[in-house]
Amino acid sequence: NIAKMEVSVPLPIIVNSAGCAAAMKEYGDLLRDDLDWSHRAHQFAKRVADPSEYLARMGIELPFERGAGDNERVTYQDPCHLAHAQRIREQPRSLMRAAGCEIIETPGGDMCCGAAGIYSLVQPEMSRQLRGKKADQFHAAQPTIVVTANPGCQMQYESAVRQAGVKARVLHVMELLDERLKR
Repeated sequence: NIAKMEVSVPLPIIVNSAGCAAAMKEYGDLLRDDLDWSHRAHQFAKRVADPSEYLARMGIELPFERGAGDNERVTYQDPCHLAHAQRIREQPRSLMRAAGCEIIETPGGDMCCGAAGIYSLVQPEMSRQLRGKKADQFHAAQPTIVVTANPGCQMQYESAVRQAGVKARVLHVMELLDERLKR
């Protein structure tokens, strides 16, 4: 990755998968003792950003369609790798509020959904239990849209929504924002 993405002008590397971005931001630490790669890895890691982090850092205001999504019950579920590893919590919520969303916070919205990369494959029972907790939260909150910022979580929430019997769409935060942009 480092070699393939090196450029003369250090452009940002925007990664819409919280787990992947968290790992890529750690390249400098992972390769700190490698004389050939340490400096390159640190330079690379500094360029990696979550889309919501990048938009907030740059102060970019997106032109959102007012009234889009009125009467929607939107809940945002923090991906573990975004909230805990990257410490990004407020930026996705701020963007969603700017897009006109009233966010319904659910108890445990920042708790693991059980996807965790390949966790659902290597620990299927624990993954199922965690997904069940999310299903209970969704059943209680009755959202019409469940939003997250990690593809693995997004797939887990698709199952949790079905398990809860809730008629809700599950979207990546960038998909939600895209829907709300003025065209």
